[in-house]
Amino acid sequence: MKVVAFERSVQGTGASRRLRNSGKTPGIIYGGQNTPQVVELDHNALFHALRKEAFHSSILEIEIGGKTQKALLRDYQMHPFKPLVLHIDFQRVSATEKIHMRIPLHFTRAEESVAIKLGGAVISHIANDLEITCLPADLPEFIEVDLSKIEVGHSIHAKDVALPKGVTLVLHIEQENPVLANARIPTVKAEPETVVAVATEAAPAAADAAKDKDKDKDAKA
Repeated sequence: MKVVAFERSVQGTGASRRLRNSGKTPGIIYGGQNTPQVVELDHNALFHALRKEAFHSSILEIEIGGKTQKALLRDYQMHPFKPLVLHIDFQRVSATEKIHMRIPLHFTRAEESVAIKLGGAVISHIANDLEITCLPADLPEFIEVDLSKIEVGHSIHAKDVALPKGVTLVLHIEQENPVLANARIPTVKAEPETVVAVATEAAPAAADAAKDKDKDKDAKA
């Protein structure tokens, strides 16, 4: 994806506030052999770009003053309650150096699984992304998780997923093979019988109390 940015000469809290008031978003590009570069971007274009999945998991081509550099989105800050991007960070990438990224998962073919077609199961998505490492040229926009063979009571783990060429899964000690999705039969809770019983017993009691009141009235009369 292509991103157009402009050099920013003025820094500081006041300058950033004036920048936002003019419809711009301050940002920075860091990493590589070059020094960090402060930039500004059109806020509305950036806001809409952030809503696209590919913007978060693709190599971006950032154009500044007619020159282009490749970078990844690394962080951004939003206003606590306004639809306003306060700041954004990009990291330069090198074609020869591997990068670490969290890539979104796309779950497919669930409707073809035995768990759903014959078992009446519900498939739950436990994870939304995977951490991977690869060269920039091999970076996938997303990773597909095929659910067509999942069975009732079974799970799909990270190591079960077929990764694209050149992509390596990054796992941590606390989660050596995390669950990505599972298939379970939904639990149906029975109606509590005690409520019905109490209601049934309460009705005659109320009727008897009404009769006693009528008798008292007749006796006084």
